[in-house]
Amino acid sequence: MIRVGVVLSGCGVNDGAEIHESVLTLLALAEKGVQVICMAPDIEQHHVINHLTGQVENEKRNVLVESARIARGDIRDLAAVKTSELDALIFPGGFGAAKNLSTFAFDGAKCQIHEGVSRLVKQIHQEGKPLGAVCISPAVMARIFEGHSLQLTIGNDPAVAEAVRLLGHTHCECRVDEICVDQENKVVTTPAYMLAENVAQAYSGIKKLVVKVVEMAEQKIRA
Repeated sequence: MIRVGVVLSGCGVNDGAEIHESVLTLLALAEKGVQVICMAPDIEQHHVINHLTGQVENEKRNVLVESARIARGDIRDLAAVKTSELDALIFPGGFGAAKNLSTFAFDGAKCQIHEGVSRLVKQIHQEGKPLGAVCISPAVMARIFEGHSLQLTIGNDPAVAEAVRLLGHTHCECRVDEICVDQENKVVTTPAYMLAENVAQAYSGIKKLVVKVVEMAEQKIRA
């Protein structure tokens, strides 16, 4: 059975993993009949946002503990996951990718990437296994693979697209229901809520991404 890792970054669009994108990714993977391994780094969130008011709260939360809400408790510390357990890796979006897994929300193209995330992504890539990145998560891929000339999309946001280009990649403008496939590097990206106006629109691209990532994983196993 194909085994796909899903990297979460908290729980909530403004300070963690985007919940709709995360659940839709899990739904599409379930529909493909693959084994899912949810994971997140065991670190403190950058900050906590009240999703009702939009205000920063004076409290601390843990990324792994918060991500467990989405995974219904079936989740592992990213640091303990080995690439030998995985055939592919997918990152849902949400500001957690840009605040917890990286500092892209604050530093743009000069951002820092969480060491464990960078390690896992690079190892997956070196082993020829596919990567999927949703919404803002392609910016994390852009920094990890700086100068490697990937083809990526975050939709059509000018500022993020420019950051992708500054890091040495080609940005492909896509509609919400489209995916960008870098066949050579086995990286698949889709805009989701960078463009989506509702959950159905978000799912249109996410489902295509999951189907393509699983297809690439199957091809790698058969090769």
